[in-house]
Amino acid sequence: MGATRKTLAPQLVFIGGLEVWLTRKSIKNMHLRVKPPDGRIEVSAPLRLPMRTIERFVLEKQGWIEAQQRAIAASPRVEAAQASPEEVAQWKAVVAACVPPLIEAWEPILGVKAGKIAYRNMTSRWGSCQPATGRICINVRLALYPPECLEYVVVHELCHLLERGHGPRFHALMDAVMPDWKARRAKLR
Repeated sequence: MGATRKTLAPQLVFIGGLEVWLTRKSIKNMHLRVKPPDGRIEVSAPLRLPMRTIERFVLEKQGWIEAQQRAIAASPRVEAAQASPEEVAQWKAVVAACVPPLIEAWEPILGVKAGKIAYRNMTSRWGSCQPATGRICINVRLALYPPECLEYVVVHELCHLLERGHGPRFHALMDAVMPDWKARRAKLR
């Protein structure tokens, strides 16, 4: 039997004027993350690592941290979170105008037929598909991203009509029909 892993509750510390959420764990290396939507700084550190070592690490990475926070602040995610109902309605109009021609173009390529198409303002998914009915739901927030991202999500959901999960067969299908799908997906992160 392996050793039990221990994790202490995160604690807020201030390092060089930065708010840092520090979590001590049974790990060998320190990890630093800047998390959307607000640019929260999280550090995971080994249980016995001296605080001065953690402070030095964070201070050395301060330029990188600030660049990550600027990128998060400029991301469409922040705009989407603060949108008015009128803005959401505009996004829906844009997405609803673009999706049907994309589906029409991709159905014969994939040999599938989509069912009902729905549009929703979703916070955690870009789309969904019910293979049994062919119903596809597309996130209206895609109006804030480059057009190739919307096309990627449409193709992704249409591929679910052939392959339900996200396993190797699904990835092979995506690779075959849209070789640059991973680059498109990366723009949504």
